[in-house]
Amino acid sequence: MNFRSLGRSGLMVSPLAIGTFNFSNPTTETDSIAIVERAYDAGVNFFDTSNNYNEGQSEIFLGHAIKRLPARHKVVISSKVHFPIDANAGPNEQSNSRVNIIRTCEESLKRLGTDYIDLYQLHRPSFHVPTEETLGAMTDLIRQGKVRYIGCSTHPAWKVVEGIMLSESKGLARYISEQPPYNLLDRRIENELVPACLAYGVGLIPYAPLAQGVLSGRYSDALNFPKDSRAARRGGVYIGRVNEPGIDIGRKLTALAKEAGITPAQLAVLWVKDQPAVTAPIFGPRTMEQLEEVIPVMKMTLSGDLAAACDKLVPPGSAVTNYHNGCTWMKQQLQVGETQVETTTH
Repeated sequence: MNFRSLGRSGLMVSPLAIGTFNFSNPTTETDSIAIVERAYDAGVNFFDTSNNYNEGQSEIFLGHAIKRLPARHKVVISSKVHFPIDANAGPNEQSNSRVNIIRTCEESLKRLGTDYIDLYQLHRPSFHVPTEETLGAMTDLIRQGKVRYIGCSTHPAWKVVEGIMLSESKGLARYISEQPPYNLLDRRIENELVPACLAYGVGLIPYAPLAQGVLSGRYSDALNFPKDSRAARRGGVYIGRVNEPGIDIGRKLTALAKEAGITPAQLAVLWVKDQPAVTAPIFGPRTMEQLEEVIPVMKMTLSGDLAAACDKLVPPGSAVTNYHNGCTWMKQQLQVGETQVETTTH
């Protein structure tokens, strides 16, 4: 296994991270534990979760699974803070304020059943909270031994750089990673975020490499979803990420994958894994079969010809689907032919 350094740090992670968004909804605890054990046996040491995934159940399931592995220090656990855990949360039980960060970390540690979180991430930016306050709280968690490294998720490039500048000028903890939505259907982070991360040594750990299954052939109709698909089960922003232009690109990617002798899902994840600044794409399997299909990608390399063919489908820096529709800071609407994709609050 060729492990990679996560950003400008000494933390080594596998070139694939396992996301746990499906743990408890719909994946059972038994199956979730089996997925973690199988991934670990295959060489994965990086597991991503969040306090708000399925009202904390994802962290609980992951914690139970980690206890069955040889040793806690052999795996990297990343979790997040920002969103409330349930709909009844008060104003101080969300965002990136000091009071919410400290409390949320303590609760996550209990659910995970661990003494520390390897990578603690800001799930979204909080524009009303001073970044110095946020980084100060994260720094204190590191000094207390409850967190090893910090990162951010779905931040605009300028916000990432702002955090780094404050860290360096104030002697505060520094982001080593950013977790954005990134796949062949939405390549807009290549315009500003990717160059910023390359310049400042921030590793990218993108989510949605399969474009919610659109790139693996999961959807054939933008209006009628498979009953067990994420768009059908979750609704909301997930519906807005499925459109006919994206489905059409998915069909073309399937043809490319067939020519290359791999599956569409493998090609979609491989494409993200081998992009500049990317340390490890986050793949969230719902079933063991899905995991088994993607595991071989860790040892694959994207050829120049295949990369060029993908660029012809969706040119660098462009998009045919809006995977930033869960970002309140993304104000610009994405026009796709006759389809207008607008941002919504997540």
